[in-house]
Amino acid sequence: MEVSVIGNSQTKKIYGTELTYRELGFRFGSQVISGESRNRVSFLTHQSSKWKEIKIQSSPRSVRCEAIVSDQAPFLKPTPKSRSLDSVKLFVGLPLDTVSDCNNVNHLKAITAGLKALKLLGVEGIELPIFWGVVEKEAPGKYDWSGYLAVAEIVKKVGLKLHASLSFHGSKNPEISLPDWVAKIGEAEGGIYFTDRYGKQYKDCLSFAVDDVPVLAGKTPMEVYGDFCESFKSAFSDYMGNTITGITLGLGPDGELRYPSHQHETNISGAGEFQCYDKHMLSALKHYAESTGNPLWGLGGPHDAPAYDQQPHSTSFFSDGGSWESQYGDFFLTWYSSLLTSHADRVLSVASSAFKGTGVSLCGKLPLLHQWNKLRSQPSELTAGFYSSGGHDRYEAIAEIFAKNSCRMIIPGMDLSDEHQSPASLSSPESLLAHIKTSCKKQGVVVSGQNSSASVPGGFERIVENLKDESVGVDLFTYQRMGAVFFSPEHFHAFTVFVRNMNQFELSSYDQAVDGDKAKTMSIGSGTTGAASLQTA
Repeated sequence: MEVSVIGNSQTKKIYGTELTYRELGFRFGSQVISGESRNRVSFLTHQSSKWKEIKIQSSPRSVRCEAIVSDQAPFLKPTPKSRSLDSVKLFVGLPLDTVSDCNNVNHLKAITAGLKALKLLGVEGIELPIFWGVVEKEAPGKYDWSGYLAVAEIVKKVGLKLHASLSFHGSKNPEISLPDWVAKIGEAEGGIYFTDRYGKQYKDCLSFAVDDVPVLAGKTPMEVYGDFCESFKSAFSDYMGNTITGITLGLGPDGELRYPSHQHETNISGAGEFQCYDKHMLSALKHYAESTGNPLWGLGGPHDAPAYDQQPHSTSFFSDGGSWESQYGDFFLTWYSSLLTSHADRVLSVASSAFKGTGVSLCGKLPLLHQWNKLRSQPSELTAGFYSSGGHDRYEAIAEIFAKNSCRMIIPGMDLSDEHQSPASLSSPESLLAHIKTSCKKQGVVVSGQNSSASVPGGFERIVENLKDESVGVDLFTYQRMGAVFFSPEHFHAFTVFVRNMNQFELSSYDQAVDGDKAKTMSIGSGTTGAASLQTA
């Protein structure tokens, strides 16, 4: 398949900055792309002094795009800036299943076309999720990077930067499991997964309690993660420091530093449950209790904590004056959170050692646990592992670990606002985000931003407000993530205006080569046929 790009560009003086304004059109063939499609994918740009609407037809599993010229008012209006956004680098995440578990690049045609569109818009780079269960699927030490290398080469040819997310976790949607050989160990021996008080295991992530236990074919998870990082560095050596500018280390469920306190995704009204019932966690708890002279406290987690589908105040544990404030509560929560902090330190230390001198920045991601955070106990944070006794800042200890390992902190939810939260949830994402950013600033940790996984009302405006915040400068923002919804008519138009608001436009390398109105064409062969649909991540 041939992908063609034809571009004419014209610079306009907007907000005192030279920007490249284009009318962008692109087409995914004459029909909805399918496994039988062999159509040519083209991008056309024309001179224009104002933005035009891009109309795209889409279905949940495929996209069909066609340029329609029509004047429309922008979704975002230019506003006075307290901080210039032209220094903020904008990345866009690729679908989670960009590479299949057989190491094939899924929907290659659509992704290549999408990357061309993003390049024309002025996006800096792409975030690529790289899963442990895909690369080291069959046996320990047997790595297959071929699918991800193919994506890196496409990104390089398009002229974008690449941020790699090394994911030591699985995913339920789309379904991506841990390596097969790890799953076999889990079935045979048990105890390597987080477990709740009902005995239900969370099999998309290893328990923090086995970090330094040789449970993986004679090696510890930290040793296996270190080998994985070294193999990645070797396989992608030609891209390190040039195309690849950053690496995110997976720190827990969905890559975030937290316990999987919400195993039952449909019941999110509660604060979650403590995940401390696998045999290694219970052993660690027993040892800690004995060392503090309270052996009876080491028999299990809190007995009076609410269930997944119960609100925090339905039992006494999280209530004002409840068990969480007692001597026992401080004992348990201190131990529980210490494993989280130690896990972060171990993983980031392994990565810092592996990637030292490569010229890439290292990142780790925190969750934004804003539900119920108006309660004094802040129960959603406690069940996820964030606690600090004696009135100390629970996030500053984490920021200190990031600073120690020269690691940036990714904070999601920068599109969320208090006004769109349910009053019953006692939620304030704005105040929690400000709290975490302040903790990072105290420790000298650079903050990178992300949006939440789902589109929210007023999300783009809220992102811009957060990026303009002078108190903590965010110099990199990753928008999650490409898929059918991303390229839907309403969303993609809003996204293009969002990019314009960030003053992100620069002449691309192939636009600079255009002489006047003379168009040039560059082609990239797909090398692959098959489904080109974009699955929503």
